[in-house]
Amino acid sequence: QVQLVESGGGLVQAGGSLRLSCAASGFTLDYYAIGWFRQAPGKQREGVSCISSSDGSTNYAESVKGRFTISRDNTRNTVSLQMNTLKPDDTAVYYCNARNWAGNYWGQGTQVTVSS
Repeated sequence: QVQLVESGGGLVQAGGSLRLSCAASGFTLDYYAIGWFRQAPGKQREGVSCISSSDGSTNYAESVKGRFTISRDNTRNTVSLQMNTLKPDDTAVYYCNARNWAGNYWGQGTQVTVSS
């Protein structure tokens, strides 16, 4: 069964850190571009960060540059998002997405809440 599962969300005070993980089953993440997205209440889903399947290049939304880091662990078939210096504006449900020519998969999301 093909599945993506996010974990690591929670409640944290502003300035704190969280590490989100996206674990795949039924397929290998190596061959997929991986993106982290988030959706806050009443807002559209937005891209946060992505990492390519080819050369591992990364991109970040301006709002998270310098604070978030995306990385792959191919041995564990996971992709992580390290989030530092969190702000209340980072509060959202965070989703990971795996995409290539063969498929396009989404996880169920994990809630991140940053208190001021």
